[in-house]
Amino acid sequence: MRSGFDSLKWLIIFAAIVLSTIPHRVMSLNSVSPVCELSVIENDKLYSYSLATPIPNFPHGVLSEDGFYKVATNESVVWFQLCDGMIFNHDPPKCVGCSDCGGPSRCGMYCSALMENNIGGYHVCTTIGQASGIDIKIIDKKNPHAGVIVKMFNTGSKVNCSLSVSVFCDSNNVQGPHSLENSGTCDYATVMRHPSGCAKIAQYHGKGWGWFGTFITIVFCLFGAYLLASTVYRYFILGVRGIDIFPNLDFWTSLPQRTQSLLASLVQKFRGPSQGHRSSYSPVNF
Repeated sequence: MRSGFDSLKWLIIFAAIVLSTIPHRVMSLNSVSPVCELSVIENDKLYSYSLATPIPNFPHGVLSEDGFYKVATNESVVWFQLCDGMIFNHDPPKCVGCSDCGGPSRCGMYCSALMENNIGGYHVCTTIGQASGIDIKIIDKKNPHAGVIVKMFNTGSKVNCSLSVSVFCDSNNVQGPHSLENSGTCDYATVMRHPSGCAKIAQYHGKGWGWFGTFITIVFCLFGAYLLASTVYRYFILGVRGIDIFPNLDFWTSLPQRTQSLLASLVQKFRGPSQGHRSSYSPVNF
């Protein structure tokens, strides 16, 4: 009985080792990415974006060297900075209601996007993005190289606002932002083109075993569920104790010997009869 327990123990250890070696393909790697960095896998290619990384002619990446971008539409003006908070060395916002973005003396300095609306002749500020609230995703899943969308949002006690900036890949030019669209009560969107919106592309070799690895995983999961359910049933319902609590114990204990016999027969089959075996026919001397 002790040998049967040892055989079962080694079988369980072997199953755990196999499960631990099965690779898993990760389809999206941005769950722990820093701000404005994104990596996605599509068609065995790894697309990596890092908008704030210095590139030739742009030492601050997609960030504006002025400390902010500015876009106006109708009677509204939006200031924003991608991947960081805004800095104003000139042309600061001059609007009331800037308490959650720096206050009157530092208006715009403590958020990533701020809107100014002309309401009844007064310029009123509304924070529509915070540097701590930034989300990034690709524009087109079928064409990851097209660029990314950087969404800044602000959750306040009165209104929930956001600004989405689509950064299209353009390796030769920088354009925008020139227009602003309102897609909700306090949700705005704009578009720009920049070399930082282009991804670095590399081949991804993470398929692993593919369908075979998935099949093996399913088989071992089903086996584990069967073993657990049968053990619980025999323990609580049938009242079985000791080593006999494991289902089909005789089969599992004999499995190593059966496997050894099977391997030996296969080896013998491929090797053919050994020289030590005598032929069933004896030579006849005439």
